[in-house]
Amino acid sequence: MTSCTPATLVLATVTEPTPTDDHLIVPELARFEADWRFSHVVRTRGLLLLSGVTGTDEHGHVSGDPTTQFEQAFEHLRLHLATAGAEFREVAEMTTYHVDLRRHLDAFIAVKDRHILQPYPAWSAIGVSELITPGALLEIRAVALDPQRPPPVSPAD
Repeated sequence: MTSCTPATLVLATVTEPTPTDDHLIVPELARFEADWRFSHVVRTRGLLLLSGVTGTDEHGHVSGDPTTQFEQAFEHLRLHLATAGAEFREVAEMTTYHVDLRRHLDAFIAVKDRHILQPYPAWSAIGVSELITPGALLEIRAVALDPQRPPPVSPAD
């Protein structure tokens, strides 16, 4: 018999896929799934787990203008959410990864504030040396509440 702590049991329960997990692809961005082999959105247990998005144009290129990149990244995030029937207001947690974080932070916050309104999600901004898309300055990853499937109720509730 294997010994495990309650934390281990919870982690195993959370990370094991269930038959009701959905892996969603944004039709407009389907080529990225084929190129990089990932799901844009995973719907599971009342949550939407959104893969990171960068600010590319329809050809996969990034603008040299930071504000344009940031707007395109939020547009991609909006498409990910919409594919699952959600909106920005359902975002509960957001992590942003920035090349030259301090240099572009004011421009990023101005764009973010046009898309993410109160009540604000939990947010972490992390500076990195580079991202997977050449020339990208930002990647946004998010977790949202699934408006179509509430989380399961625990027997203790």
